[in-house]
Amino acid sequence: MDIVFKKVEMKDRELINRYLAQQKTRSCEMTFANIYLWSVYYKVDYAIVEDMLIFRGSEDRVFFDYPVGKEEGVKPAIDALLEYCRERGQRFILGLVTPEKFARLEELYPGMFEISYDRDAADYVYETEKLANLSGKKYHGKKNHINKFERLYPEWKYEPINDSNVEDCFQMALAWRRMNGCEEDPEKSAEMCVTLNSLRLFKELELRGGLLRVNGEVVAFSIGEPVCDDTMVVHIEKAFSEVDGAYPMINREFVRHEAAGYTYVNREEDLGEEGLRRAKLSYHPVFLVEKGTVTIKER
Repeated sequence: MDIVFKKVEMKDRELINRYLAQQKTRSCEMTFANIYLWSVYYKVDYAIVEDMLIFRGSEDRVFFDYPVGKEEGVKPAIDALLEYCRERGQRFILGLVTPEKFARLEELYPGMFEISYDRDAADYVYETEKLANLSGKKYHGKKNHINKFERLYPEWKYEPINDSNVEDCFQMALAWRRMNGCEEDPEKSAEMCVTLNSLRLFKELELRGGLLRVNGEVVAFSIGEPVCDDTMVVHIEKAFSEVDGAYPMINREFVRHEAAGYTYVNREEDLGEEGLRRAKLSYHPVFLVEKGTVTIKER
């Protein structure tokens, strides 16, 4: 079984989006922009197998993502991947598999696979209306932070990111990188590379974003895009921590302006960082998108 994988390039956007549109998912990884921007760091490439889109990653071990395309193509594509791995003496691993996808695998291959879920990789999904209005007692703390921001910075301003202000965000990101020691931390450095490339390619990737200004200077910005017809995903959010309330304010304003019309907002995973987990839970997600790793059961 010969499967030709190739690196993800900007010219592949239309092809990849055509397959992504055939399956509804709320998983934050399943957008062209996210795949393209992180493909170098995670060593992601792709192939078309049995008219299904297959991503392959090899950061620390070779794995495939669950086939993307029409439902009837899942089994032929999985069969082809199983044969591909057998011929090469390679372990068969499927990554980023949701409970719904694993249930489908169980239907197609009863008892053949097992799954191990990674809590650190679960996406936090919120109701847009709740994030936009922060109503009720459980959001009292968030409202206090926003009230303080508005009191301290009465001249604050929100702007959608566009050609006229994207460079201001780029310069703010460079300052944020210097202030947060990103160059000494490989993971932070990779994230900042993705952030800067998101701004460089903001228009080409058809991303959506917004920024906050205080006294004319950008103090926060957020970037995202729709992942399906009812869910907006927030890929990047940066704010100067010394500006009280900047994070909750850019969170609220991005949702109000860029996620209007979408039922849900996916704010991605916490990567096992305790502080980040507390912060994401404090906004009361309506559900998590669980993702696991599938392997063949040992007999």
